[in-house]
Amino acid sequence: MTDKRQLLIDTALSLFTERGINLVGINEVLKVSGVAKKTLYHHFSSKEALIVAVLETRHQIFIHWLEERLAQAQDDLSLIDALFSALDDWFNDRVPQLSQFHGCLFINSAIECGDCRCQVSRFAKFHKQAVRELIEQRLSQPNEALMDLICLMKEGAIVSAMVSQDKAAALRSQALLKRLAPSLI
Repeated sequence: MTDKRQLLIDTALSLFTERGINLVGINEVLKVSGVAKKTLYHHFSSKEALIVAVLETRHQIFIHWLEERLAQAQDDLSLIDALFSALDDWFNDRVPQLSQFHGCLFINSAIECGDCRCQVSRFAKFHKQAVRELIEQRLSQPNEALMDLICLMKEGAIVSAMVSQDKAAALRSQALLKRLAPSLI
C-alpha cells in the first residue's frame, strides 16, 4: 500500500515546482495523486500545511544534494567552483533529483505567498539560512564579506536563470567570484 501522505507531498512537489503554489489547487493535487479529499485533510489541515510539508521535503532533497556537491571542496576557491558548478548543473537540468529547473521553489513560494510572516515565507527563510550555513561550514575560516558575496551571487544567478532564462548565469557568477574572492580571502 502506498503512503498516501508521501504521495500527496510528491505530487504537490512536482506540480508546485512546475507551476507554482497559487496556480495549483487542492483539487488538482487530488486528481493527479488519485487520493481522496478526506485523506488529504486527514494528513494536512490546510493547503498551507501541505505547502510547508512540500517545502520540508524539497529542503531535505536540496540540502543532501548540495552537501554531496560541496564535499569535495578543499579550499575557498574550490568551494566556489563546486557551488556554482552544481548550480549550473541544476539550471541546465542535469540533476534528476531536483527535477527540471523552474527556479527556486523557496523563492517562488515566498513571493507567491506575499506575507513574510506566513509559514511558507518563514520556511523559505529557514531554507536559505540553512544553505548559507552549509556553505559557511565549508569556508576555511569565517568570512562574512565573502559569505555575503557568495550568497548574493548565488541568489542572483538563480533568479537570472529563471526570469531571464540565462542558463549560463552560474558560470558567469563563478568566474566573477573567483576574480573578486582573492581580495576577501
